[in-house]
Amino acid sequence: MGASDQPAESASDDPVDLSTTNPYSLHRAVRARRSEYVRTHRLRIKVGTWNVAACPGTDKDLARWFIDGEGLDPALGSTGPPDNTREETLRGGNNEDGGDPIQLAPNDKIGLYVLGLQEVNVLTAPGQYMTWIYADTSAIDRWKAALEAALPDDYQLIVLEQLAGMLMLVYAAPEVATTISNTSSVNVPTGALGYLGNKGAICTRIILGETTQLLFVNCHLASGVEDYYSQRRMDQARQIMTQARFAPISIAGVSEDEQSRIGDEDFAFWFGDLNSRLDRLPGDDIRRLLMLHTRGEYDVSKARELRRESSLEGEPIVVHRTSESSDESGNSDSSKDPSKSTGDSPADTSATDDDSIDLPDPDEFAPDPHEDPASLQATLDSLMPHDQLLRVMKDGKMFDEGWCEGPITFLPTYKYDVGTVALFDSSEKRRPPSWCDRVLYRTRKDIEEHRRKAKEAEEARKKDEEMKARGMDEEGDDDVLFSYDPDKDGDDQPTTASPDYDEYDDADDGGNGQTSAPGDADRIHLELYTSHQRITSSDHKPLTSIFTIDYDAVVPELKAKVHTEVARELDRAENEGRPGITIVVDRRDFDHAKDSAISESTPHVDFGEVRFLEKETAALTLANTGRVAAKFSFVEKPTAEDSEGEALIQKQWITMSFVRSEPGGDASELVDLGDEVTLEPGETVNAFLEALIDDVSLARMLNEGQTMLEEVLVLRVADGRDHFIPVRASWAPTCIGRSVDELIRVPDGGIRSFAKSLSEKKGRLGAIPYDLPAHRPAPKELFQLTDALEILTQRALADTQMLEDCVIPSDPGWPFDVATCKSTTSSTRTTHIAAIIAALDQDYPITTVFTPKPPPRASRSSRWFERMDSVALVLGLEEQDLRIDLNLFFRGFAQHRGRNPASAREELVMKLL
Repeated sequence: MGASDQPAESASDDPVDLSTTNPYSLHRAVRARRSEYVRTHRLRIKVGTWNVAACPGTDKDLARWFIDGEGLDPALGSTGPPDNTREETLRGGNNEDGGDPIQLAPNDKIGLYVLGLQEVNVLTAPGQYMTWIYADTSAIDRWKAALEAALPDDYQLIVLEQLAGMLMLVYAAPEVATTISNTSSVNVPTGALGYLGNKGAICTRIILGETTQLLFVNCHLASGVEDYYSQRRMDQARQIMTQARFAPISIAGVSEDEQSRIGDEDFAFWFGDLNSRLDRLPGDDIRRLLMLHTRGEYDVSKARELRRESSLEGEPIVVHRTSESSDESGNSDSSKDPSKSTGDSPADTSATDDDSIDLPDPDEFAPDPHEDPASLQATLDSLMPHDQLLRVMKDGKMFDEGWCEGPITFLPTYKYDVGTVALFDSSEKRRPPSWCDRVLYRTRKDIEEHRRKAKEAEEARKKDEEMKARGMDEEGDDDVLFSYDPDKDGDDQPTTASPDYDEYDDADDGGNGQTSAPGDADRIHLELYTSHQRITSSDHKPLTSIFTIDYDAVVPELKAKVHTEVARELDRAENEGRPGITIVVDRRDFDHAKDSAISESTPHVDFGEVRFLEKETAALTLANTGRVAAKFSFVEKPTAEDSEGEALIQKQWITMSFVRSEPGGDASELVDLGDEVTLEPGETVNAFLEALIDDVSLARMLNEGQTMLEEVLVLRVADGRDHFIPVRASWAPTCIGRSVDELIRVPDGGIRSFAKSLSEKKGRLGAIPYDLPAHRPAPKELFQLTDALEILTQRALADTQMLEDCVIPSDPGWPFDVATCKSTTSSTRTTHIAAIIAALDQDYPITTVFTPKPPPRASRSSRWFERMDSVALVLGLEEQDLRIDLNLFFRGFAQHRGRNPASAREELVMKLL
């Protein structure tokens, strides 16, 4: 899988649930449309590695070889710098719209400089090997300053990491730096005891364009020629691959749950001093063989032409034959003749024989250096099978998971005498030349291709074992369908010529590490892989690679557009998937002014004028207009607390209930559905609201204007939005809850009209001012109650004298104790009490509130007793506020029966008050 197939974004490709909106679902939904905002980009990356051996002055050479590309010598196998006008080699990199890949940096500009150094300082003290103790930053400062001085302007530092003697620096062009995110570096020491930093690796992961992961590994593995050290290097490489863990990737605020590791990237570059050696060859023979080439003495026939005294002086010698010297070399390889390579028949050749056609001379073509036994490249090719790194890659022991390496066309990078060119180690150790410094690379497609082959091989192995277990590999199997006899069969085989067969054609190219897999040409191209042989300040030669990669990256403008569309779609889908309730209020017309603060389009309830003990009702119709079932209920009003944390008593004047009529039943018979109701789509239900003021203390607060009848009901819909229903009512002033000083200042006509007239002047209801003149010595309401009680008592006594079955109740506390009341139902009693209070508030006779038609003979006395109960209870309400003893009042009233009743009552009331 290439980089375009698996971006750094970790969201799943599963279908997105549009019914929920959170950062993860939005992220997944946007990623599902990634093809609309991801485009192919092209980037050039320059990777350099150098073991500076802690030699002084090496930082002064950094600009020459890493930035300017100096120090190359074709005579020593170094490849020249790439031609920027080259024909495009990447294939399949066009975008879906047919356009060319986007290049943030100009075509000839390096987008990323990646530098890996080893042995930047001398590690002598034991503490310097321990990464958690060694904190000397002088090496970092020195190399950072050297690289920044050599780089073009505006390049930005992306990575700066040190592990003991290893150092990694990554700089990006300004056009590329803005697209880099999620940079994460980790150090993996693999030295002595497995944790010291003299050996190990610096691993860095970056994200390009929110989509593509790049991995850079700068390593320094164990040194040594013997097999033990080769095995140790493999163990260290495995340790690096296993222990490297990077921070979870976070894109657009959404983070992955797990850390990323080596193998999750889209492009990987592993470089450094891998310390690979040439084994099973004498070091002196390798040194002498390569020295003959560097001095131009290897090809005796050209010794006079190519010989020079010193490799440090004069122009570089030519090791590849040119067109000028091709005539002296004799006949060229006939296989290079273009006329033969076409496979045309002689008849075809004669048909095209024309003097006007000027065919090129085969001798003008330079021979392939790999096929020239006298060339330096042929000698290098003969040494490659002995390279430890290539051998372990081919054997599948290490770096076999898709890792590739460019063709080695340069001299070994180790070990040279410092200050010399092509002069290998002349010390007593005389270390054999080796390609210690390497650059490996791979793509995600390489990894998956390797895994696919490994899976097929494992399946084939299991199949072979299964066949062996079944005995199918034994000779003389009776189930064999066909048999083959080499002495008799095969005579009738076709005689047509077949193409030439090369037994190495089917070999895995990844085994020798020389070339990358053919399928990767559309994502990565190696432009340059060479050593700088004329850099002499270290015993290692620096190594440079230039890559061009086609990678997927987000175009911010396109992603912003998709993000907006997805957010809008998710919002719409969420609204459709959430329960939807529509509320319709049964409107009622009232005479009082409407509240302009409440919009007519907003569902609200207005009970109109509410009187003490008189119940007002309103109805709501709730319909499920959504696509899913809706569960809802009214939210209970929270309990308030005062400044000392004590709960305040809140008077609830509204009650809510959900009701529904039974199908086929009487519409007046409603079924209470409880506090919570579930409606299926299309169903409806009624909500009844009842407003009732039955608390004297609340009535007192309303009379004084300390509170108002305003409330907001909250209808909470599960998984949906809350509905807020404003509820209000106007208060009808009453005598209940008033003080004596207020009631004696009420003129004739009742307190209701008088309090309303005062509120019109003040703009609000309030207590009756004490500075108003008093109209009587005692509240008129008290005299009205006693008059009504006296009239009802006389009528009841008359009935007891005329009717034998009429008996005056003898219950203790009657008629002022509710428990002794003779009313048939509490609702009847409440209706009588409310009517009596309304008569008091509007100043009309109490007796008129009762039914003028006399009750039947059998129940006449009980009706008088019921009315006496109601009047007595209202008088009891007055008792609570006026603080009078009614028992004392009526005892005194009985003692003065012989006197003028009106004057007796007035005298007694004044005495009690």
